[in-house]
Amino acid sequence: MIQQYIEAGKIVNTHGVSGEVKIEVWLDSPSFMKSFRRYFLNGREVKVLSARIQKNSLLVRLEGVEDLNAAMALKNTVVFIAREDARLPAGGYFLCELIGMRALDESGAEVGVLEAIEETPSAPLYIVRGEREHLIPAVPAFIKKVDLPNNVLTVSLIEGM
Repeated sequence: MIQQYIEAGKIVNTHGVSGEVKIEVWLDSPSFMKSFRRYFLNGREVKVLSARIQKNSLLVRLEGVEDLNAAMALKNTVVFIAREDARLPAGGYFLCELIGMRALDESGAEVGVLEAIEETPSAPLYIVRGEREHLIPAVPAFIKKVDLPNNVLTVSLIEGM
């Protein structure tokens, strides 16, 4: 399901005394999140004044956050991005948008509902529950089509999957 706002990370700490915050990035990479000019915190839009990468985190100056106390008040706040701001390739999507999709096999038979995604070293693993649980690797051999507007995931199953 296409979501208007995507959970992108969490403010985990402050950095320095001038109001900069450290964001633990939940998206593909800090460089992707760095490209956004606005974030949404506690339901309100906040302009990004500057952002820089530090290891796997992002150090950010936000409009209205001028000192250490203002930055501390944001600690543990979840950071959202507007999906409309994301420049994804044609047909691109965020993994969180797949949760809750109906999974069908290539013949159109109901397999179940995608209930969770587990990260593994080789590829994400889609956990689909229906009459039984299916663990489906998120690779082209098994994920045939993602239809966000219709909330349908077409999968190829093999014996024992």
